[in-house]
Amino acid sequence: MTTPNVRQAAARKAMRDHDISQRRACRLVGVDPKTVRRDRPPDNPEVREEMKAIASKRRRFGYRRIGVLLERKGMIMNHKKLYRLYTDEKLGVRRRRGRKRARGSRTPIPVPLRPGERWSLDFVSDTFGASRKFRMLAVNDDCCRENLCLVADTSISGARVARELDALVRICGKRACIVSDNGTEFTSRAILKWAGDNDVDWHYIDPGKPQQNGFIESFNGSLRDELLNEEIFDTLDDARRKLALWRYDYNNVRPHSSLGNQTPAEARRALEQFEGSAHDALAQTDDEEYETQARKLSL
Repeated sequence: MTTPNVRQAAARKAMRDHDISQRRACRLVGVDPKTVRRDRPPDNPEVREEMKAIASKRRRFGYRRIGVLLERKGMIMNHKKLYRLYTDEKLGVRRRRGRKRARGSRTPIPVPLRPGERWSLDFVSDTFGASRKFRMLAVNDDCCRENLCLVADTSISGARVARELDALVRICGKRACIVSDNGTEFTSRAILKWAGDNDVDWHYIDPGKPQQNGFIESFNGSLRDELLNEEIFDTLDDARRKLALWRYDYNNVRPHSSLGNQTPAEARRALEQFEGSAHDALAQTDDEEYETQARKLSL
């Protein structure tokens, strides 16, 4: 027992277990009696127990409402004493700091096997000029890794995201699944209304789990490493011009190891050609079977 705290604990233990006086326990352990006090039993134990029972059932009740319920059971006391007992038992109501989040679709996220089956969205931020911030909305096709949209502006609201998605739907067609995080733009009323009107399953990843949206996170890393950290943007128009040039290079020139060193455009064309040839072969097989069945019936 080399520290004061350990000696004080030993003195309290001796008083509690062996029923000896405080002065004798302190002399045996070698600690100043002024630093050791005998633990007093809590006052009003029945009120404390009843207070804890009420708080366990009604977790959002403060001490005033608990006091009203105690008065109904005949336990009347001053509000100051009630608050002291309430704080001694550590029954304070914790403030809810988290916001309600949109859950979106609860079905499993489909694996993208064809171009356009699943899109992923995210925001990236940077600065231009004299530290003026701007944001970039990125929309990617998870199957062929193609970047479909890279919009830059100083402010992008949920309504703006819905308008950009409408433009992409007119060009690429409606998609069955979209994946994003729980950002305020993606959980806004405009996006929830857009997803409902277009019959799109919108999947939100779990908070703090960016790996659940790994395709867009990989794109964000490439964008920041190859462009944002390499260039200085003078104006917003300058940033938009450089983003457009980098987007063309990303989709049509830059090889992707995950695609067998193909570009996203080449991978999309190859998948579309394969799907078209498979569809033609299936249609030809159906025609041959139809002719065979017709020949049998004629015989």
